[in-house]
Amino acid sequence: MNIVEKIENGERLSFDEALSLYDMDLYELGELASKKREKLHQRKTYFNINRHINPTNVCKDICKFCAYSASRKNPLQYTMTHDEILTTVNDAVTRDIKEVHIVSAHNPQTGLEWYLEIFKKIKQKHPHIHIKALTAAEIHFLSEEYNKSWEEIMDLMIEYGVDSIPGGGAEIFDEGVRDFICKGKVNSQQWLDIHKLWHQKGMESNVTMLFGHVEKREHRIDHMFRIRGLQDETGGFNCFIPLVYQKENNYLKVENFITANEILKTFAISRIVLDNVPNLKAYWVTSTVNLALLAQEFGANDLDGTIEKETINSAAGAKSANGIALKDFVELIKDTKFIPVERDSVYNEIKVW
Repeated sequence: MNIVEKIENGERLSFDEALSLYDMDLYELGELASKKREKLHQRKTYFNINRHINPTNVCKDICKFCAYSASRKNPLQYTMTHDEILTTVNDAVTRDIKEVHIVSAHNPQTGLEWYLEIFKKIKQKHPHIHIKALTAAEIHFLSEEYNKSWEEIMDLMIEYGVDSIPGGGAEIFDEGVRDFICKGKVNSQQWLDIHKLWHQKGMESNVTMLFGHVEKREHRIDHMFRIRGLQDETGGFNCFIPLVYQKENNYLKVENFITANEILKTFAISRIVLDNVPNLKAYWVTSTVNLALLAQEFGANDLDGTIEKETINSAAGAKSANGIALKDFVELIKDTKFIPVERDSVYNEIKVW
């Protein structure tokens, strides 16, 4: 049986078979991924009405791919007050957001309460808002900084109002690559173990992969296989999000930027390999809006959301600083002949547009 037959029969591929998919014709590969997507989601494309908030850019870690941290190239340090964060949330609620997405740097100067208390304040004021906050990297940082176990940090997060955790900080799981691009931050196994523990608490999360920098194709496949293995065990991942590396204002010095062909192949292969992760997100912030819309034909069934404001990726060159208006977002999806479906943070359908 050849690889195409195995895919069409729903059989899992070996590592080498998955890697060989990169050698396929782009459109043939896209067709295989599209069939998988349509079997799961038909022509629906999900999005949510959300607000990203990045409360501080002061960071103790030094990641070579990061243009956001104020500890190195960016001299403009900031840390928002709780009042500033609440004002931002209050304003966004007037536009009917359903989720606030809070991630930032690893700031050792603020205190654990600064991280936790804002969640409580948001929940008390807006109990209907889903709080997605604190990556596994942030959880690990807080654990080390305040001498608490991961579980103690997680229990506090849940107590203070966090509903789910985002998939950031995964980067690339290959230890050699990870050591080069973000040495000192949460390691691969720790990242996976943190999400496993979160899932064991009955909570859900997402998972990312940063690609298009110094990693090789086999590192991406390895990353997907580790995700698939944990998902077999816990079932707690809602969504896989391949993040395209942004090349400006950082220390990786990547000269040959990844092609659109390679990005689309990676999306398609993700949809085929990750048969147990229900959703594949083309995060328009890192892939550009146009390529994210095209990725719908290569397995992606989610485009994230309106976002409103974003500072981490835009610091590295992404055109995402001010988000996308809801009307424009819906019309863009409709123009590509897909069906826009507003969802909540854990993929319950709210409205078919």
